[in-house]
Amino acid sequence: MGTRGRGIIGGDVDKLIEELNKALADEWLAYYQYWLGAKVVAGPMREGVTAELVEHAADELRHAGMLADRIVQLGGTPVLTPEQWYDLTNCGYEPPEDPYVRTIVEQNIKGEQCAIDTYQRLAGLVKETDPLTYNIVVEILTDEVEHEDDLEAVLEDFELMLKHKG
Repeated sequence: MGTRGRGIIGGDVDKLIEELNKALADEWLAYYQYWLGAKVVAGPMREGVTAELVEHAADELRHAGMLADRIVQLGGTPVLTPEQWYDLTNCGYEPPEDPYVRTIVEQNIKGEQCAIDTYQRLAGLVKETDPLTYNIVVEILTDEVEHEDDLEAVLEDFELMLKHKG
C-alpha cells in the first residue's frame, strides 16, 4: 500500500491486519460450510435450501476476496494456509455431519450470528480510523444480516410446512 494510503489509518495497522485475517479465516470456513452443506443436505425443502446455501457460499467467497484485497492494500499478507484458518477463526466450523435440512439451516444461522457479531465489532474498531476498511466491513455485515434473515425465513417455512403436514 502506498505511504499516504497507509497513513490515513488512525489506528494500529498490524492489529487491523490481524483482525482482518481472523475474519478472512471465518469467510473461508463459512464458504466451505455452505458449499459442503449444499452438497449433502437432505430432507424436505432440500432443493430450495440447496439454492440458498449455494448463493450464500458465493457471497462468503466474495467476502474472502474483499478482505484479502484489503489486507494486501494495508501491506499485510492474507492467511496463507487452511491450517491457519482454525487457529485464527472467530466463529469456528461446524461440519454438516447431520445432513437433515433443519440441522444444516440451524448450523448456518449460528454461523451468521457469529459473523454479524464479528463484523459489528470490526465496524466499531475502524469507524473513526479507517473509512475504506469500514465501508468493506459494513458491506459484508449487510450481507451477513441478510443471510441470517434468509435462513431464519427458511426455518420458519420449514416449521410451518411440518405443522400443516401433520
